[in-house]
Amino acid sequence: MGSKNNTSTALYTARALRDFGDGFIAVLLPAYLLALGFSAFQVGLIATASLLGSALLTMVAGLIGARFEHRQLLLIAAALMCATGLLFAVANEFAFLLIIAFVGTINPSAGSVSVFVPLEHAVLARSVNDGNRTQAFARYSLVGALAAAVGSLSAALPDLFVEFGVSALLAFKAMFGLYAVVGLIGGYFYASLPRSKPVSHQQASGLGPSRKIVFHLAALFSLDAFAGGFVVQSLLALWLFERFDLSLAGAASFFFWSGLASAFSFPIAAWLAKRIGLINTMVFTHIPASIALILAAFAPTLSAALTLLWIRAGLSQMDVPARSSYVMAMVTEHERAAAASFTSVPRSLAAALSPSLAGALFAASLKAWPLVLCGCLKILYDILLLLQFRHQKPPEER
Repeated sequence: MGSKNNTSTALYTARALRDFGDGFIAVLLPAYLLALGFSAFQVGLIATASLLGSALLTMVAGLIGARFEHRQLLLIAAALMCATGLLFAVANEFAFLLIIAFVGTINPSAGSVSVFVPLEHAVLARSVNDGNRTQAFARYSLVGALAAAVGSLSAALPDLFVEFGVSALLAFKAMFGLYAVVGLIGGYFYASLPRSKPVSHQQASGLGPSRKIVFHLAALFSLDAFAGGFVVQSLLALWLFERFDLSLAGAASFFFWSGLASAFSFPIAAWLAKRIGLINTMVFTHIPASIALILAAFAPTLSAALTLLWIRAGLSQMDVPARSSYVMAMVTEHERAAAASFTSVPRSLAAALSPSLAGALFAASLKAWPLVLCGCLKILYDILLLLQFRHQKPPEER
């Protein structure tokens, strides 16, 4: 029991550090790229490259994950995070930044599109039983969301540096240096995870009896992720900058409070899932969040838009621990790493397509369309998920 608790603590700490870095980078990325002289369309292209690269990295992790220690792969990912921050801090050319975004770990969504996620899910699911699985994923999500909220608030630090005479561009670069340090410290905690014995080649071949349900879920999750890509946090910040001329400090404050709203929704999601089930929790919290997003697209004032977006933040992520728990529950233990990757990779690929489309819509002065498209597609996803999976119950609900 003590070993499992130590595993969870190390994993939660590493997740917190990683999400702290993702939190401030997601807000700063568009401001940094605009300061370098890039257009909104180029910002969208870099966001797309980062998400596409994450998808390919996650695919590799899924294919080799069962044959190698998850601890070892997480250490490699932490080293890549460190290198990404350092390279972003020194680069100025668009082509170079595009390449770094593709091969590195920059996360414009400040969410779950990351090479770390399926590996962490497999480690966490192995350390708990069925009865505690959803609560464990809720705590995992809570810790990450709180850290991301603090990270979003930290995105205001460049304004503070400027007051002391530091140029804005140099202040942005210093924050990418901090991102590298965060990756280094996160690697220390990944190193404390227990070693796991790789499974046999036959078991490591990927999905077995659960292949059909995993592929079906992956297809639906891809629709959800494609929709979410239209308003990844970097692009939502860009929308607030351009539509309402919101300051960097104002954006940092908003994303901090919206991050807190998301964070404290996770324990509620775990409580709700015990009473109405995982699928119902995912659907009936998601649809109101999407409606709030669509309304925000047409909000006449900044305060109205921020209020609707804050309501959305409090509801839109309640499906995260429920979704993670559901996937882990519906597959065998030896399929978990593969299932986590096979449901994450299509999400990442789908999410990689829409930021550049959103950037093009911004450039064409169709600023409301990314939010509307996101909300409508997410409602379609929720309806399909409910219709197709409401009768397929995890072990604790049977």
